[in-house]
Amino acid sequence: MEDLQSLEQEILDQITSANTIETLENVRVSALGKKGQVSLMMRELGKMTPEEKKEFGPKLNALKNSLNDAIADRREALEDEILNQRLQSEKLDITLPSVPAEPGSIHPISQVIDEVTEIFTEMGFSVAEGPEIEEDFYNFTALNIPPEHPARQMHDTFYLPEDKDGNRKVLRTHTSPVQIRTMMNGKPPFRIIAPGRTYRCDSDATHTPMFHQVEALVVDKDINMGHLKWCIEEFCRKFFEVDNVKTRFRPSYFPFTEPSAEMDIGCAFMGDEIRIGEGDDWLEILGCGMVNPRVLENVGLDPNEYQGFAFGMGLDRIAMLKWGIPDLRDFFAADLRWLKHYGFAALDIPALSTQGVK
Repeated sequence: MEDLQSLEQEILDQITSANTIETLENVRVSALGKKGQVSLMMRELGKMTPEEKKEFGPKLNALKNSLNDAIADRREALEDEILNQRLQSEKLDITLPSVPAEPGSIHPISQVIDEVTEIFTEMGFSVAEGPEIEEDFYNFTALNIPPEHPARQMHDTFYLPEDKDGNRKVLRTHTSPVQIRTMMNGKPPFRIIAPGRTYRCDSDATHTPMFHQVEALVVDKDINMGHLKWCIEEFCRKFFEVDNVKTRFRPSYFPFTEPSAEMDIGCAFMGDEIRIGEGDDWLEILGCGMVNPRVLENVGLDPNEYQGFAFGMGLDRIAMLKWGIPDLRDFFAADLRWLKHYGFAALDIPALSTQGVK
């Protein structure tokens, strides 16, 4: 008995002095493990007489239970101590000012849409929208695009599966269908812009399968090419933030305008940099023209009474020109480093309204 009591006291002292979980575990193994002191004594019971087993068995079990309880209590105390130390080192003072997170950025496409919209709304245009999944009539037929036109081919246009009536809708290839819907649902005069996503089967450094366009439409009585020229030049002056712009109009062909033209803007190529408004070089930025009389007839307007002009440009393209972005595909790469470099602060509102419209 005296040996058991002294052994118990010795182990209890080791348990009490253990100041880490690892040290406590070593004490437990040395006392209660397979080769521990108490475990070895429990094995000796098999060699004892029934009378000795009856005497020493309960005492050894009581010793084992006492040590297990002491170890459990000490482990809980050590775990509480560790938790308290962690709480002290990781505490957060909620009375301190918040740590500012890195601010997000406005995507250049969102920025250019805001700038273009601001410029044209100052000129009296309103913004019109339409579906991105479009019917053949609005995307092609009403715009005087014949069935044999290359734009209708599978390698240029994304077609959806046929419906039960055999009709196939498309992902719109331009925002011109918005112009058709606007003219069919209202009465002239019209003065609208239609920014939005468009889709074509193309992909390289200057083309992507999904891109952004803005198209403008003006329909009224006595509209002519002079109105078109002023509108585009005024837009370029404000968007590229230059006092003077040089433009030239080259004859072209579009099924929905007649006459049609492509407009070039004067610029200077300075290595990888393009400076708009100076130099003797030219850069094409948009297509334009007077609305084809057949298009007016398709929407129920008399071309002898009403005339109009329309033009369209790629928003991604003019953003590349304005901010010197070399590759169109990076717009859609979801690279936070790129967005941090080319993005805009949420409060970086373009001060275009201060320039006025001449």
